[in-house]
Amino acid sequence: MNLEEITKQVITLSKEVGVFIKGEANKLKTSQVEEKGVHNLVTYVDKQAEKSLVAGLQKLIPEAGFIAEEDQSLKKGERYNWIVDPLDGTTNFIHSVPLYSISIALTDGDELILGLIYEINLEECFYSWKGADAFLNGKKITVSTKDKLDNSLLATGFPYYDYSLLDPYLKLFEDLMKSTRGVRRLGSAAVDLAYVAAGRFEVFYEYGLNPWDVAAGAFLVQQAGGRLCDFKDGNNYVFGKQIVASNGKTHNEFMQKLHSFF
Repeated sequence: MNLEEITKQVITLSKEVGVFIKGEANKLKTSQVEEKGVHNLVTYVDKQAEKSLVAGLQKLIPEAGFIAEEDQSLKKGERYNWIVDPLDGTTNFIHSVPLYSISIALTDGDELILGLIYEINLEECFYSWKGADAFLNGKKITVSTKDKLDNSLLATGFPYYDYSLLDPYLKLFEDLMKSTRGVRRLGSAAVDLAYVAAGRFEVFYEYGLNPWDVAAGAFLVQQAGGRLCDFKDGNNYVFGKQIVASNGKTHNEFMQKLHSFF
């Protein structure tokens, strides 16, 4: 399997679907927004984008299955699986906030072997494949070299349905407000992770996420030289609904803070 060639084709596919998504941004009506759950929104744009991505990805690896956000009836493959979020940042999209992305990862068994995040508004495509560096629009990217939280910029997300960890989460947030250059909340976990890979953020942390939110971004951070774990320092960050991604140099200091509250 030529992962580099497959990645190139996934880039082309993502950009084509990105044109569709961006073209619908000013056409969406309030009546076309649905709620899948509490504050968990979806539109026809998410659904159509996923259909287009799935159709294109099926042609690349016919035997591969899917773990996708919108169509839960898609079958998993015995070996290869695409993990797809057709529109990460749907709430931003609905409110005309110009930051949302397409996130696509490929697994071989339990191993991530390809990851791509396409931020549609800035037309920034972050991608990598097994054995390669991480890239942004053809240029190599790496995590930052900052080694102290004091001069670091962090990112996180806010839970919209699972508030079971809210108290320690807010206490950690307060601490980080005082001990870092700031904590950003962009509204797309995929983009947050891509920005860690590109050295824009030193740390991203969040809980309550799904595999389609984090799989591609986690792979990019790994390929860019970063470090990943769940809140317990384990490796269950793709399916475990908790993730910490860092540049590595700030990792231990951040985890000490996290463990002091969680």
